[in-house]
Amino acid sequence: MLTRKQLELLNFIRERLDREGVPPSFDEMKEALDLRSKSGIHRLITALEERGFIRRLAHRARALEIIRLPEAIEKRPAGSAAPGFAPKVIEGDRRPPPTDAMPVTPVHALELPVMGRIAAGVPIEAIAEVSHHIAVPGSMLSGRGNHYALEVKGDSMIEAGINDGDIVVIREQATAENGDIVVALVEDQEATLKRYRRRGSMIALEAANPAYETRVFPDHLVKVQGRLVGLIRSY
Repeated sequence: MLTRKQLELLNFIRERLDREGVPPSFDEMKEALDLRSKSGIHRLITALEERGFIRRLAHRARALEIIRLPEAIEKRPAGSAAPGFAPKVIEGDRRPPPTDAMPVTPVHALELPVMGRIAAGVPIEAIAEVSHHIAVPGSMLSGRGNHYALEVKGDSMIEAGINDGDIVVIREQATAENGDIVVALVEDQEATLKRYRRRGSMIALEAANPAYETRVFPDHLVKVQGRLVGLIRSY
């Protein structure tokens, strides 16, 4: 199943390829879908890639290839309105594998975009760009939502087992329970990784290091961007 935004983006890319022969830029996609940042486009593209609708071509800027289309787009002329949710999927123009091909081993890992750095300390500038991709075990992903990864900068969450340089896996969501470790966007400008606590109309962002104080904000100044579901560490 595709969400409405995923379907709108796939149709926009298809129309641009049909008309001009090259895919649109990320800025053009952001404007077409009326999104506030390119990070949303990166996540939509990753979701479409994971579901087998598009493919990014290595070592080429703005290089996207459509592999297959949902039936709702396939049967609709370019420029017509986008349909609703849950289109049926049909196979595209993939070549069948050779009859003597080796059996395919099931894939147990997915590539997630690393959206830059997230502060485990004083909040830093909000995340907006994909720096690279990382393979993540499928068992680490929680639920059916979109996921992304962030590199941790700072030591304020060290007593929660999160060190400077770790990669955290985040499930994209806008709500959190008390005690969850979340990516919080403060005043639409700064992103930080902290433990979430609601106190009436106030939100407390708690560190897991006594050297850092708890920061408290009115709830309208804090937006949850996702919840921590996994961690990857290199030695």
